[in-house]
Amino acid sequence: MKHSQKGEFYGETNKTVCFDGLTLTDTVYTHPKVEWHYHEHAYFTFILEGNVIEGNKKEVYNCVPGSLLFHNWQDAHYNIKPDVFTRGFHLEIEKEWFDKLSLTSDVLEGSTKISNPDIKLLMYKIFRASKIDDGDSDLSTQTLLLEILSKLKKSSEDVLHKNPKWVKMIDEILHEQFTDLLTLDYLSQILNIHPMHLSRDFSKYFNCTLGEYIRKLKVEKALSLMSSKQQSFTEIAYQCGFSDQSHFNRCFKEINGINPSAHKKILFKK
Repeated sequence: MKHSQKGEFYGETNKTVCFDGLTLTDTVYTHPKVEWHYHEHAYFTFILEGNVIEGNKKEVYNCVPGSLLFHNWQDAHYNIKPDVFTRGFHLEIEKEWFDKLSLTSDVLEGSTKISNPDIKLLMYKIFRASKIDDGDSDLSTQTLLLEILSKLKKSSEDVLHKNPKWVKMIDEILHEQFTDLLTLDYLSQILNIHPMHLSRDFSKYFNCTLGEYIRKLKVEKALSLMSSKQQSFTEIAYQCGFSDQSHFNRCFKEINGINPSAHKKILFKK
């Protein structure tokens, strides 16, 4: 089985940034198929454009723009790329980085497809930091990565400690229906819990209000749609459930710290 070295991701790499045990690459995938292989270090794959199918010993993931995968070191997998332009951002973490900070990657076993919007929004921030050549981007990346790993660790602990059944149910509902006009009564009826209970306890498990979580899902979806150069911001706003582009712009900047046009400029920066 092929063993991929640091920074090797089977394509044409637009940019590589290395520092303190971290390697960040922006790669255009050029291989129609990559047979079973594993990588030397733990890493994240974040699809920016196009489509790639990835399979491991347990699951097969159909990855589109906005899909985020975590792979632990030496986790075997294969890749198939349909005949479309496909681009991915990778963040590779050497074992020494974990050791230096007294951390371990063992809690994050195998491959994981990440749906948590907070983690995806943090990865977009890391991507943008990698495109800005200033003295603060390395520190920013490390800080954001620690926050991501902390959230992943908490997610794995939540599975072990078994959150109430309704927590997983509402997360699935919101991911599927966040563009709809959802009401507290509608959600509480589906979950069979009191609206006051839902309103009060939602933030306990999601670290934000129900409305804030829905806005994060909308903005995260908008970020993934920006990979299409054909869609206008107005079209993206309506597709993600915003009332108008002005509302979209406000929410986008509140969550990302920059406006949509600034992000799109960074996304397609050569």
